[in-house]
Amino acid sequence: MTLAVLTPRTGRDIPDSEADRLAGDLTGALRAAGITTIDRFVPGTDEGGHLRDLARRARDAGEPLLICADNLVAHGSLLWTLATEPAGRSTVLVAADAAGDLKEDRGRVVPAPPGGGTVRFLGAMCIAPADLPLLEKAADQPDPLAQMLADGFVPVATRVRLLHAEQVNGPERLAAARDAIAAVDEDAARLRLAVKEQDDFFTTYTVSSWSPLVTKLAARLRLTPTGVTGLSVLFAVGAALLFWQASRTAMILGGILLYLGFVLDCVDGQLARYTRNFDAFGGWLDTMADRAKEYTVYAGLAAGADRMGLPYAWPLAITAIVLQTARHMTDTWYGALHDEAASRVAPAAAAGGVGARLTAASVKAQSQRGSLIYWAKRIVVFPIGERWALISVLAAVSNGRFTLAAVVGFGLLAAAYTLALRSLRALSMRVGVLNTVDTLRHRDDGPLVRAMLSRVDAGRPLPFAALFTVYALATVVVLATGDVAGYPWLLALVVIPVLVTGFPARTRHAGALDWLVPAALRAAEYLMVVAVGLYGSVPPALTFLLLFTLTLRHYDLTARMEKGAPATGAGGALLGWDGRILLLVLAGLIGWASAGTAVLAALVAGSFLVTALRDWKASRRR
Repeated sequence: MTLAVLTPRTGRDIPDSEADRLAGDLTGALRAAGITTIDRFVPGTDEGGHLRDLARRARDAGEPLLICADNLVAHGSLLWTLATEPAGRSTVLVAADAAGDLKEDRGRVVPAPPGGGTVRFLGAMCIAPADLPLLEKAADQPDPLAQMLADGFVPVATRVRLLHAEQVNGPERLAAARDAIAAVDEDAARLRLAVKEQDDFFTTYTVSSWSPLVTKLAARLRLTPTGVTGLSVLFAVGAALLFWQASRTAMILGGILLYLGFVLDCVDGQLARYTRNFDAFGGWLDTMADRAKEYTVYAGLAAGADRMGLPYAWPLAITAIVLQTARHMTDTWYGALHDEAASRVAPAAAAGGVGARLTAASVKAQSQRGSLIYWAKRIVVFPIGERWALISVLAAVSNGRFTLAAVVGFGLLAAAYTLALRSLRALSMRVGVLNTVDTLRHRDDGPLVRAMLSRVDAGRPLPFAALFTVYALATVVVLATGDVAGYPWLLALVVIPVLVTGFPARTRHAGALDWLVPAALRAAEYLMVVAVGLYGSVPPALTFLLLFTLTLRHYDLTARMEKGAPATGAGGALLGWDGRILLLVLAGLIGWASAGTAVLAALVAGSFLVTALRDWKASRRR
């Protein structure tokens, strides 16, 4: 980032010498944040035209523009934070204020409804290149931020929290603000702020209470966040290998190692936030590593239970990976839907019904942070901290099969709870989100759907995807409980749901529940993989391997979207869900189920690795 501007907001009661000193302090803080070019408006000139020219200049350069009022007194770390938003999104500096002029919603800033403000704007914001046209349009307005918000601008909230920032309008306030800044240990505050403000119960009380010490040590050792992520992967792989050994000592050590790996998993993000050491693929790598570690542990638990002669361990691991991936897909797209709804304040606010009341209840529960109902709502969704805690404890005192059964059981309860409530809330929001992205890419459609099937407009996409999921689940149940050899027609008939699910692919996915389509397609594909495995007597470990590679492909898509990493080749039409299902079913029907599963796993894994390495190298060259 190279460009920033100081806008004239200095109060008339501040002497010129103090105003110049304040501007000098801000200039120094901006340069420390990595800004190389700093402009300062001269009062009385055409400020709107000047701001518009700067926005156009930044847009042409593909860089953000940082705007700061020249009467802001703040810790330099706050401007550094504004200038280094990890995903390259726009962000504004705000302070909590029950009578504020803005509202914070899931970490984003939106206009406040009457009497509903929660934060106050502090005069500094960093506008991402994608949002600069909104700034150009609003440059001549008395309050550009308000106009941008009205036009759909939804920036990230950078909250002051333990640090201090305020706009001053006189010598007394200026002196008081400087005293308030001097009273704060900025480094200690930054270290504590590196911990997520709202985290899971287990993480909050058993990890975040001491992980900043590890973060500080990692910073002193000059470790990078990526390096810490690598260490956490090694710990998780070590835990999986110990679970595979399955002796009581190995299971206890595996549980301890898994917990320590989770601590490191928290530390890598804390270290990135503390040092502001972000790159295009850092967040992506963290997300991918989290999923890979968890599913590797599932495999270790299943292999260990199988080693002990306990039946049904691999089926439980397969159930766990299918269920958890489908849940993650709904998490991602519900979050995107919520953000989209926040950018359309008027339609969302006008909505009512049960979903609106549930949303209001959820907001109220979030405001009661630390209460019993607050933690109950955090725990019931069975987040990663609680999953890893459950695995660590149960593995140490029981066996892999029991541990996997518990993961599946709690996962099913969490899935039912979240799916029901989120669906009701989504209906009340009355917006779509899948239509705002490359829909075919995120559906993971292959050449068959893209070139042929999608030419047929068959109506809404969700019912077809949901029915396909039901069909796939029924096929798995029949093949798991009946005479497998007697049901080849079940696999042969899969061509029908594939065809009808592909017809509405190009239909505008703007329905209130269309955000569920990716999760439904993932579940249908994974269940058909399981069905072919059952029909063709594929070794369960091989079926799990194919599912593992497919999850990497699909997490790659969502992680790039969430973290703002480049997606140049991710999600390309290599077979797609349609092609993979049909080829795998054909292999099963002709007696090559195991070979087909192995070849498909190699193809999917190879495509993922080639794309990820190419894009990572490209990001390094920038």
